[in-house]
Amino acid sequence: MHTLHIYQASAFHQVSDLDAISTYLDGGEALIWLDLEAPDDHEVAILQQEFSFHPLAIEDAVREHERPKIERHSGYYLLIFYSAAYAGDSRSLQQRLDNQVRDDPDHGEPQIDLRQLSIFVGRSFIVTIHRRPVHQVAETMARWQLPSMPLGHSVSGILHSLLDAIVDDYFTLMDQVIDWIEDLEDLIFSGEREGSVEEIFGLKKDLLLLRRVVAPERDVLNVLLRQETPIFKPGELVYMQDVYDHLVRVTDNIDTYRELLSSALDSYLSLQSNQLNQLVKILTLASIILMSASLIAGIYGMNFAHMPELAWLWGYPFALGLMLSIGIGLGLFFKSRKWW
Repeated sequence: MHTLHIYQASAFHQVSDLDAISTYLDGGEALIWLDLEAPDDHEVAILQQEFSFHPLAIEDAVREHERPKIERHSGYYLLIFYSAAYAGDSRSLQQRLDNQVRDDPDHGEPQIDLRQLSIFVGRSFIVTIHRRPVHQVAETMARWQLPSMPLGHSVSGILHSLLDAIVDDYFTLMDQVIDWIEDLEDLIFSGEREGSVEEIFGLKKDLLLLRRVVAPERDVLNVLLRQETPIFKPGELVYMQDVYDHLVRVTDNIDTYRELLSSALDSYLSLQSNQLNQLVKILTLASIILMSASLIAGIYGMNFAHMPELAWLWGYPFALGLMLSIGIGLGLFFKSRKWW
């Protein structure tokens, strides 16, 4: 599916015929934005036929799971960026930890949905390619046709608005992640810890996946901020610097949240260890009390012919009373030492 917008003579036109692209390019007065979603073979062929893109650049742009990067070619740049959104269950964390949710076959899948966006940028054109819908593209395309674009109806204005929308949505994702972390901490310290470890490791894995995308995107913006990159005019670089600063904040947030998850895991393990120690202590004290009773039983269970208490009328009640007294005495002693 494709969408082709032409900005010419202060007017916007939507064109359906892709073969007309070269006509607008040759005129030199039009600004072209072609958006391809899940492009077919014909639409991919148009990229080389109308724009003369290098086959290797087209291959990288169409293929998924490419690393974020920027490549300079003759007359254009290729950028690969990623949009990110929360794709997890909208129910509460407690509901996710219920048996029905944890037995779901989708449980354990990444909660962060990354969608690759490939961008060709030239002097008078911009081409966006993505396999799945990227809502920032549609939003930027609608904003581009408004008179309030920060950098005007230019290639630099489109690119800035598009990257700014993608990076701003990272903050929305970060807000959702910190909510999950706070819920996890509450569950851990409330005693309802079943399934918490799986959630902690799942979130850490998702954040690592996001960081592997965000870190190289900072390098992409670094290249765009250099003076030798002719996409932005010197006065426009301040806008891209703002996007870069936001991306740095996202990276810092990811590192902070991973540390919080590590702390939550340490707290979980400490609580589990403390609970186990309490159980071992109770069993140990109970064993000591039972051992004292076993000592009395062992003494009177010895196979000797002459044991005075064996012939005593009150010998049996005396032995039981002695066992009970020693047990109560040990219990009171443990209580006084606050061991119980």
